[in-house]
Amino acid sequence: MFGQNAIKGILKDETTSFGKNAPTSSVFIVNEDIHDLEMEKRNWKLLIEKYETFEKDTFVHWFFGRMSRAQLGQFIYKHCNHHLKQFGA
Repeated sequence: MFGQNAIKGILKDETTSFGKNAPTSSVFIVNEDIHDLEMEKRNWKLLIEKYETFEKDTFVHWFFGRMSRAQLGQFIYKHCNHHLKQFGA
């Protein structure tokens, strides 16, 4: 329930973004040195492109729960933009 309200708040308009110190699933925490940044960029792009294969209401986020395809697209855009800004890219 909380996750569904949170995603609606994040996606409510163009200007709303992610807050600082939001929870991160342990699956996504990187504990190793990155030696090939170009390869990581290619892998990131492939992962983003993979989201195109999700049908309506088949994606379940670990925190936000079930997301529509439109919500997923908006979320991916905002999430990527958040991290690009975070690292000055």
